[in-house]
Amino acid sequence: MGKFVVKNTATGVKFDLKAGNGEVIATSEVYGAEAACLNGIESVRKCCEGGVEDQTVEGFETVKNPKFEVYTDKAGEFRFRLKARNGEVIAVSEGYKTKPSCLNGIESVKKNAPEAEVVKE
Repeated sequence: MGKFVVKNTATGVKFDLKAGNGEVIATSEVYGAEAACLNGIESVRKCCEGGVEDQTVEGFETVKNPKFEVYTDKAGEFRFRLKARNGEVIAVSEGYKTKPSCLNGIESVKKNAPEAEVVKE
């Protein structure tokens, strides 16, 4: 069972969505207040059913929000970002060496986020 871990940073509050094995699947931006961070978690719960837009293929098909965008970073690794209905990025992944691993990360968010408990660190 996954969990959202809410933690304070030097500049605010953020969350990590962790899978049952403790691995971080997705991370939020840093919010100014805990209430905003908790709203971000609810947004991830609502939007994680979105489609997948694979921006790593030429002439990719645009998917409407909410959606997961798959892209390659400057290091050549695959990443995803989850966008809310309004187009705001609400969660991002780590870098993956392969696209199938990145897609597995998206499936893990879809599986874990809806029922994940919220814990504070």
